Amino acid sequence: MFTDEYYMREALKEADKAFAREEVPVGSVVVANNMIIARGHNLTETLNDVTAHAEMQALTAAFSHLGGKYLTDCTVYVTLEPCPMCAGALFWTRPHRIVYGAHDPKNGYLKHSPTLLHPKTDVTTGVLADEAATLMRSFFEKRR
Repeated sequence: MFTDEYYMREALKEADKAFAREEVPVGSVVVANNMIIARGHNLTETLNDVTAHAEMQALTAAFSHLGGKYLTDCTVYVTLEPCPMCAGALFWTRPHRIVYGAHDPKNGYLKHSPTLLHPKTDVTTGVLADEAATLMRSFFEKRR
């Protein structure tokens, strides 16, 4: 069985893909039965779509893989605390767990609506947070 760190490293690989595309470097993977069933990274600039966040890309791929709209037996890994939009989508998809890396004190759901996630969803925070935060800092330093 793989660990949260293993799957978060996979999400960080997705974030690296976003970074290479000059997208905000956030990555996500969805895991079911210890297997990655979906991957996603930010594509908001590429698709000219403000809703094309990493989580949304991974969720859409997971629904396609599973053939359904609920992720009750899944864990969603994301490198950055979900924003309110993504947290709302995660509420409706009802994953068993959400694991995220770095906190987002400016745009994360905890600042705006800390009870936004489904009450049956377990949340684990801070997994490889330093690596995720370092990637974000590098991206924004590069842009300045």
